[in-house]
Order: sequence, then C-alpha cells, then structure tokens
Amino acid sequence: MLKLSRVCAVTLLCAFAQATLAAPAAPATKTANDAGIAPACVSAKKGKLDDRSFVVIGGIEQWVTVKGDSCANPIILFISGGPGNPLSPYSDAVYGAWSKDFTLVQWDQRGAGMTYGRSPPAAGAALTIKQMSDDGAELAAYLARRYGKKKVILWGSSWGSILGVHMAKAHPELFYAYLGTSQLVSNRENEAISYAGLVALARAADDKAALAVLEGVGAPPWTDPRSFGKVRRVIRKYEAKVTTPPPAAWWKPAAEYTTPKALTDYEAGEDYSFINFVGMHGDGMASQVDLPKLGTDFAIPMFFVEGAHDLLATPGVAKRYYDSLKAPQKAMVVLEHAGHDPNQDVVDAEYKMLKERILPLTK
Repeated sequence: MLKLSRVCAVTLLCAFAQATLAAPAAPATKTANDAGIAPACVSAKKGKLDDRSFVVIGGIEQWVTVKGDSCANPIILFISGGPGNPLSPYSDAVYGAWSKDFTLVQWDQRGAGMTYGRSPPAAGAALTIKQMSDDGAELAAYLARRYGKKKVILWGSSWGSILGVHMAKAHPELFYAYLGTSQLVSNRENEAISYAGLVALARAADDKAALAVLEGVGAPPWTDPRSFGKVRRVIRKYEAKVTTPPPAAWWKPAAEYTTPKALTDYEAGEDYSFINFVGMHGDGMASQVDLPKLGTDFAIPMFFVEGAHDLLATPGVAKRYYDSLKAPQKAMVVLEHAGHDPNQDVVDAEYKMLKERILPLTK
C-alpha cells in the first residue's frame, strides 16, 4: 500500500485540508428504514437540531450529523470532496452561519472518516460510484422521513460534485435542487485541459521546478497513482497566486474529531479512498467519470458556483456542461478570486444562490 496520507493536502481531490477524526463514546445507531420523526421536530417543528449518530446505510453504519436552528427549515445534504475527506470536522466553522436558514447534514461517506473507523471495508472491497450514489439516495430518503420533509437540497463539491450529479440523475424525486461547486465533468477532458493549462502557466513564468514535475509525470491519462498528487501540488501553487485564501479558522477541527485514534482511522480511510479514486494503474473511479454520458436532461433545477481560476475542475469544461443541460431552472456563477478549493467568496456565493434561487423551491 502506498503511504499517500502524508500528502493528503496536495494529493486528494478535495476541498478541505487534513484533519483528525474520532468516534464519540457509545454513539447511537439508527437505521435508514427508521421512519420516526426526530423528537425535536414534534412540537411545531421549531426545535433546534444537533443530532450526531451512526445510521445504517447500504448495510453498514455511516456517520451523519444534523444541525440547525429550526426543524422548520429545509435540509441541505452536503456531499463532500475527496473521496475520503468529510466536512464534518469543519462544518461549524465554514457553514455554521447557514444554520439559521437551513438544516445542515454532513455525511462521512463509505470508506471515509468516522464511517471508516466504525465500518472498515472488508479486505479487497472496492468503492464504486454506483454504490456510493445509492448510499446517498438512501440517506436522503431517510432524512426526509425522519425530519418530516418532502425532499432535501443536494450540495456537492469536487468529488462530491460527481457523486451529486449521479444522485440527482438517478433519484430526482428526492431533491428540490442541486447546487454544485468545483464541478468535475469528465475525467479525460478535465485532466487534459488542466495539464495543458498548467504547462502553459509554468512556461510563461519560467518555472523550471514546476515544469520538471509536469514533464516528469507526462500528459494524462496517468497510470501511476502518485502522478495526480504531484500535479495537484502545482495546481495549488498557481491557484494561490490569484485567489483569496480562506480564513485560517476554518481548518481547526471540532474537538470531537481530535483524538489520537483518529489519526490512524483517518489515514487508513484516506489511503483507501484515494487509491479507490485514482486506481493503482489509473483504473479507479476517476477513470469512469463522464457526466454527459448520464444524459443532460434533469428533472430538478441545477445550479453551479465555479472559481474562475480552478485549475482542476476548469470552468470552461463546467460551462460547456452547464450549457448542455436541460432543467426546469439553471444558473451558473463564476467567481473571479476563487479556484478549486473553497474560500469566503465561494461560501458567500453558494449562500446567495441558496437563499435567492433554491429556498423558494422548498415552499
């Protein structure tokens, strides 16, 4: 096994930096078939929510947190990046202000975070997009039943934007709308355009170090799993030159995710998820990503927030995909001071889209 976790921050297709994860003592376990309404929602649906538990999804226990100021608010189901990098440790810092208008659901996906620690994969078990999309749909249906909603809002970023579109396409009945950011579309096209753009930037800057890395890995497709991480480091270097950095406070994980055991669980889940994504020979889940092949007709509204300087999920590819979509509503915003990773501009633009375009759909 490659020891890839040491370079998570520069190798994973994720929006968030490495954190430590830990399982809480004696956590509750629920089932996705549990149709009971949360006690906090019984009285006029005004109860404040702070539910943290393992839920049986796809036959295994998976970690889900539900937080918000009122059960009356619509639910946002976050499909985080990575795979292998849950938003749970950072949700309060990054998205906590949204809890006055929305109920925020974070999910440690199969093979990641708390879920990996509780339900480690069997030897030889592989992640698949179909299995994880089915997990997400099962979770969405559970949330709607448990909290008395007709549907939920679907949010996806980076890897989560791949999974989110699969979920939106397969189960539109579960979702009011989809909001994607750092939208990946086609592994072949995204990698080829990203690589060519990076080479052009490095040559223009006479950046011999970056050129050595890029020329060393060669043009995609790659068969060495380390290649993606090497290119990702160059991407972050060049995005940092033209984008606004996120607040440092975002990357301090919540206390419950910071125990010594968490490091072991997190590294193991991170390695497992990354290898399943890129594959040992370029044959992982990433190689199967081609969203246009799913069809470009959607039964739900489709909204996008993109960074103008995203050198991984390049905005040109996202825009062509957006233009091809047929949906009841659609809108796309491109942010001048943002790249692939989130910053305050991205979070503000997402919130504006949610409040102005998506919230009315839930009424």
